[in-house]
Amino acid sequence: MVINFSNKVAIITGAGLGLGRSHALELSRRGAKIVVNDLSSENANAVVKEIVENGGAAIAAIGSVTDDAAISQMVSQTMEKWGRIDILVNNAGILRDKSFAKMAQEDFDIVLDVHLLGTFKPIKAVWEIMKSQNYGRIIVTTSSSGLYGNFGQSNYGAAKLALVGLMNTLKIEGRKKNIHINAISPVAATQMTQDLMPPQFLEMLKPEYVSPAVAYLCSEEAPNGVILSAGAGTFAMAKIIETKGINFKGDEINAENIAKNFAAISDSKDAEAYLEGNNQTQNFLHKAIS
Repeated sequence: MVINFSNKVAIITGAGLGLGRSHALELSRRGAKIVVNDLSSENANAVVKEIVENGGAAIAAIGSVTDDAAISQMVSQTMEKWGRIDILVNNAGILRDKSFAKMAQEDFDIVLDVHLLGTFKPIKAVWEIMKSQNYGRIIVTTSSSGLYGNFGQSNYGAAKLALVGLMNTLKIEGRKKNIHINAISPVAATQMTQDLMPPQFLEMLKPEYVSPAVAYLCSEEAPNGVILSAGAGTFAMAKIIETKGINFKGDEINAENIAKNFAAISDSKDAEAYLEGNNQTQNFLHKAIS
C-alpha cells in the first residue's frame, strides 16, 4: 500500500518552520495541495516556494490561529483556489515555560489560546465543509507534557491534554460523515525545544522523523481517535485506560472502604481503553446490578 494524497487539499497551521514545515513537505511529496499557514509571511512563503520548486502546489495563508478573521480568510482562500479541504493538521503552538509558582495568568491564557482555541477555531471553520464532502482527516497535536506531565509546563500540559478531550468527542460526532480525527504526540527538535536538549539528542529528533506518522493519520486508511506518539524513528500508541474497579453497595460506599481496597481498585490487569464515555457508565451499572 502506498499512501498518496493526489487531489487532496491540506491546511497545515504553524507550517513556516519545524514540524509544520516538515509535515507540509511530506504531504506535498505525496501529492497533496498545501496551504501553509504561519504568522510569518517570510517563513510561509519560503515553504511555498520550496514546495512549488519541487513540483508541488501550495499557497500561503498568513495569520494567527487565534484570529477569527484570519481563519475565515484562510478557509475562503483555500476554497476559492481548490474548492475543497480534505486535511487539517493543527500544528501551531507556543511555549511560556515557568514553574506554577512563578506563572502569571497571562502566561497560562496565551498558551491555552494558541493551542486549544487555535485548534478549535480552524476545526470549526472546516467542519461543515468536510461534512458536505463526506470526508475529512483532522490532526491535533498533543504532547507528553499533557499526557504525563512536565515541570514548568502546567499551561502547555493543560492545553495539550484538552486537545485529547476535544478529539475524543469529535471522533464520535464526525464518524458518520467519514471525518476521522487523531492526535500526534511528537518528540522533535524544533525552535520551541532547541534550548531544552543537548545537540546530540537534537540530531536524533529531527522533525522529519515525526511527519510519516502525520501522513498516516491523514490518509484514507487512518484510524479514528488514536494518540500516536512519534520521535527518533519510534512510533507508539498512547491510551487513557480505566481499571475495572470494585463495586460497593449500601453502607459499604465510604472513603474507608476505598482506602482499604485501593490496591484492587487500581489493579490494571483487566484495564480498558474505552471508545467513548458511555462505556464507563455501562461498566459501573453492570457492576452495580451484578
